[in-house]
Amino acid sequence: MKGRVLSIFILMVLLLVPPVFYSSQRAVAENEEKEDIAFRWAFGAIIKTGGEQRLIAITRDTELRTGDRLKMLVELKKKCFVYLFYWDEGEDLHMLFPYSLEQFSENYNISRKYYIPDDNGWFQLDRDVGLETFYLLASSSRLTDLEDLYAAYLSADPSVKKSLAEKTVAKIREIRKQRKKLTTEAERPVIIGGGTRGVLKGNGAWFPDIDPFAGEVRANDFYIKTFTIEHR
Repeated sequence: MKGRVLSIFILMVLLLVPPVFYSSQRAVAENEEKEDIAFRWAFGAIIKTGGEQRLIAITRDTELRTGDRLKMLVELKKKCFVYLFYWDEGEDLHMLFPYSLEQFSENYNISRKYYIPDDNGWFQLDRDVGLETFYLLASSSRLTDLEDLYAAYLSADPSVKKSLAEKTVAKIREIRKQRKKLTTEAERPVIIGGGTRGVLKGNGAWFPDIDPFAGEVRANDFYIKTFTIEHR
């Protein structure tokens, strides 16, 4: 009798579990459909330790030194608009991704891996010190106001470039403040070590792929992440 009751109980459990599982799967699928921003992102560095080089993922409180190399990766999972800006606090401003604004209409494909710098290039740290900032933004629509400011900066006379760079960075911060509630998690600066004043000089040597470090970013309508790098 007890064996028969136990068998009936196990059968009831088996019958009840699948609907719960399928319901959970449907909830995940429905949530993913609502997220209009989805891309993979990686930020890696090659550092020297004990006379040897090794590849690491950029994380909080990581100290990088002269000669270390940096590389990033963007891979779209859904059609959204990803931007990566680099600013060296009062000097130059660079849009590292897309490679140019024309890329959004000419060479911008889902599931294609876009390395920054492109192909086998790497950014290499020089001996200058100071604070530099990377701004990673993603939006379901193009940030045309920001694009216009950066285009004006590129074509400006050298005498006004600094002020236009500061105006563009102020716009990024304004966007972050306005849209902060739309991000999937509270955005806050991520402090990591390193130096980038010479980072924009690409190096064509071959190094390992940073793709294994990539994580998926998902959000509704807008996403922003700030990486502040201190070179000591």
